[in-house]
Amino acid sequence: MTRYLAGRLLRALLTIFLVVTFAFFVLRLSGDPALLIMSVDAPPESVEAFRKSWGLDQPIWVQYLAYIVHALTGDLGNSMRDGRPAIQLVLERVPATLAITIPAFLLKIAIGVPAGIYAALHRNSFADRLTMLLSVAGFTMPSFVLALLLVLVFSVKLGWLPSGGSEGMANAILPIVTLGAAGAAILARFTRSAMLEVLGQPYIRAASAKGLSWRRVVTEHALPNAAIPTTTIIGFMVGTLIAGAVVVESVFAWPGIGRLLVVSVANRDLAVVQTILLLVAATMVTANIIVDFLYGWIDPRMRQNSRGQGPR
Repeated sequence: MTRYLAGRLLRALLTIFLVVTFAFFVLRLSGDPALLIMSVDAPPESVEAFRKSWGLDQPIWVQYLAYIVHALTGDLGNSMRDGRPAIQLVLERVPATLAITIPAFLLKIAIGVPAGIYAALHRNSFADRLTMLLSVAGFTMPSFVLALLLVLVFSVKLGWLPSGGSEGMANAILPIVTLGAAGAAILARFTRSAMLEVLGQPYIRAASAKGLSWRRVVTEHALPNAAIPTTTIIGFMVGTLIAGAVVVESVFAWPGIGRLLVVSVANRDLAVVQTILLLVAATMVTANIIVDFLYGWIDPRMRQNSRGQGPR
């Protein structure tokens, strides 16, 4: 078990390292921040002085080594726009992002999982077909299209909700619904598929043949086994909470990490972009590790496998 955990942690650290390295080189090869931050009519001497003050005049491998050394000490750099620490700017936006992503995540589970289970238990019924129709629509519709439709209906036509901003809880409703709709559609589809696969297994028929009620067969045998693939999707959604908010926060002018990422990329604010990507990568690998532990809790066979044989 110890070797298994060590292996997972090592892969997680390697993943974060690769993401940070990729982001570092792509950002510096995509354009010169000095030309964007300085005015177009700035003297060449001022532009060169800006590059020198931020170390941009050094070879890229020197910049990379300096960034890694500082990052290992907790220094992720300063914003080129206002000189404040990048980590401070990012952490200031975390509460706003969590204010819409956590309710949206709970909404995904509250709608998607029960809908998928109900559709599987009533296969080929009208409810099943309607659920899958809505799931396909929610899964294929881009989030910005859904966001604009919600604004058109509930803000422009009905006037019930504000179209953007963050002045109160009412401003968060449309972003939460937009984020939750697509996730609920994905969860409904995967939960239905997992349930149908489990319900077709021999042990389900054997449990029914023993005289167990259908309710007990579903709750004691079908649901625990169908929960494993569903947990994988939920874990993936946890990892993408921050990344998934980029478009929605931009549409609704919500002052979270996603909007900060868009602005920072446009301004080539390197340290801020790298810090956000580091946070996203850390969130995703942490979610994957948590999912691995949940596997062992849901299915005892996996605990035995990890103790005896290591990971499959």
